[in-house]
Amino acid sequence: MSEYEGRVSKLRDALRVANIDVALISDPDAVAYFGGFWNYLGMDFGRPTLLVVSQDRDPVLITPLMESEMCSLMTWIKDIRPWCDGIDDEWRKPLREVLAASKVKRLGVERAKMPPLVAAALPVDADHIVDVGQIIFDLRTIKTSSEIATMKQAGQVAVAMVEAAKQVIREGVPEYEIALAVVAAGTRKAASFLDEHKDRFVSPTIYNLQILQSGRDVCLVHRRSSVRTLKRGDPVYLCFCGIANFKNYKLGFDREFFVGSVTDEQARVYEAAVAAQQAALAQIRPGVRCEDVNAAAEQVYKDAGFAPGYRTGRSIGYSFLETPELKRGEQRTLEAGMTFAVDGGITIEGEFGGRVGDSIVVTTDGFEYLTNYPRELAVV
Repeated sequence: MSEYEGRVSKLRDALRVANIDVALISDPDAVAYFGGFWNYLGMDFGRPTLLVVSQDRDPVLITPLMESEMCSLMTWIKDIRPWCDGIDDEWRKPLREVLAASKVKRLGVERAKMPPLVAAALPVDADHIVDVGQIIFDLRTIKTSSEIATMKQAGQVAVAMVEAAKQVIREGVPEYEIALAVVAAGTRKAASFLDEHKDRFVSPTIYNLQILQSGRDVCLVHRRSSVRTLKRGDPVYLCFCGIANFKNYKLGFDREFFVGSVTDEQARVYEAAVAAQQAALAQIRPGVRCEDVNAAAEQVYKDAGFAPGYRTGRSIGYSFLETPELKRGEQRTLEAGMTFAVDGGITIEGEFGGRVGDSIVVTTDGFEYLTNYPRELAVV
């Protein structure tokens, strides 16, 4: 049994416990997690790929005709139902046929993830539709040893990217040149882990826009790289959370550098951000409540005279945001095998922002870094 088949088997067990006949999966991350297929022309182009998993029937993939050959080569699922734009009611007809054959009484859907277009076309009365989103996230929360091994490789890709950025950062360099260096280094590192034949459908190419701010714009969180040129004394902040991806696993990772010099106040803010992150990490171990990890970071902010600006961390995996989160009110306790992005961050509006972030895996007695790179204040 492949890892993907094992995941579907666990989902079926969960469906039986919850008395749900069929799960209709529309989130591309979840389709990839269970089906081993990721398509490239999804809802942005009006073309959903849907995975139907029932308690007692073989799973079915409904996917656009143009990608159906690639789908058959990527997935372990045998029953693939292609559909074509503008013909025979497109994907709606095979969806109706599959659900009718399963004699659905209770249909599970990912309410928070399902596209409105798909939700509006469900051939099942609303009273018989339930949310299966949390069940799916719960199955994905604890990572296996093979998943953790892949996420460690993703961490090495992220570290290669930040190291490449550090080598380029200097006076007179435009921000976009740093982003180009990041993409090239990450792509080459990812490629070093891939086999030409075994990983035929895994692209090493780093994508999405690099989050990068410098100078006074460093307080404008999540701004993308621009044509601005670096000047002496500039802080340079890089967030890799949207691009530190490898084999569908998405990490969180942030680092900040200073060009030539740093002021005492900037150093104080940055070091407080690092201290907050480290205080949170010191709490990481099985049995600790997520909100208590967050509280440890918030206490550091308070003692340093700052207010928290966002959560301390989020679960990571196939999606950018999974559950649980490290924030106020999250009472779920940590378990070995959970993976998180853990951040420290302070933003002073119009002036400066100090931030640091790493991905970690919870172990039986603490945690292990997935992105182990120096956090000390760095003037380059």
